[in-house]
Amino acid sequence: MNLSTWGVNYISKALKETELILGRVVLEHKRLYRVWTEHGEWLAEVSGRFKYTAEHRDDYPAVGDWVYMRPRAHEKKGTIVEIVPRFSKFSRKAAGERTEEQIIAANINTIFLVNALNQDFNLRRIERYILLAWESGANPVIVLTKADIGSLIEEKVRQTESVAFGVPIHIVSAHQGSGMAELKTYLKEGETVALLGSSGVGKSTMINYFLNEKRQAVQEVREADDKGRHTTTHRELFLLPEGGFLIDTPGMRALELWESEAGFEQSFADIDQLTLHCKFTDCRHDQEPGCAIQLAISEGKIDQHRFESYLKLKKELAYLARKTDKLAMKQEKNRWKQISKSVKKYKKR
Repeated sequence: MNLSTWGVNYISKALKETELILGRVVLEHKRLYRVWTEHGEWLAEVSGRFKYTAEHRDDYPAVGDWVYMRPRAHEKKGTIVEIVPRFSKFSRKAAGERTEEQIIAANINTIFLVNALNQDFNLRRIERYILLAWESGANPVIVLTKADIGSLIEEKVRQTESVAFGVPIHIVSAHQGSGMAELKTYLKEGETVALLGSSGVGKSTMINYFLNEKRQAVQEVREADDKGRHTTTHRELFLLPEGGFLIDTPGMRALELWESEAGFEQSFADIDQLTLHCKFTDCRHDQEPGCAIQLAISEGKIDQHRFESYLKLKKELAYLARKTDKLAMKQEKNRWKQISKSVKKYKKR
């Protein structure tokens, strides 16, 4: 496997001191990593120094990361000492009470936002995925699957177009193979595509189609509501026959935002533009006279549900910003405490 053809131009500072091996993270096992190298697939862990300097969860390697490792070639293992700077990353707020970032996939060129054309079709979920995709630095592409069994397809496509300004939309059926050839154009040699969507939308079926083999398990959705069962339980990177890369991810029904201000502005540029035409600069877009938003809703130019989603996501981002600021202040305070303790120990010595 020739890594030099994969477009990695970053040179590690540590290379000046010692011989290191470059590889790419394929899979994560609770701080253990499977990494592709020119010498095959190795098992790796981060160094003690790496752990000491890592302050946050996102400081650790994620699937798709390029890393430099100190080799133990006779064991086919390595010690990760450095992460190559990421050019893109798809992140969300990690589950639980703690305010921290969880990186779903790194160094991706394109994100397939996968949603099924059955009862589980959810426009608000698509909207949220688009927002985070724009923030990631990768190019979003909407993939509407199960066209062979979907209902009200034209209406669902129209609804998707109303929230996906400038985002390509593809209607496919992986079972029948329809529309899949168009998706292959994104999977060029050296390019990385991540598949994101809730359980049961057909991501595993798409993976098997592109690999031309049954690599991923597939389960039927529930008949009552077309919702899927989790078949993929971890994030994993696959090398395709054509030389492209595909990252499969577990189904994510709950998708909390993380530092998505730029993505928010891009996703809701139409509404933000309208606010500039309100009569009052402090308009709450409710019952105020001369409100451009309410006028657009009454004229059918903006859907009421889309505006409600705009308000909800804006409120969520504001809440996250407040929590992040408090966390940053606490971490800075703790850092200075540690510095103060070190100074006192030094003076005693």
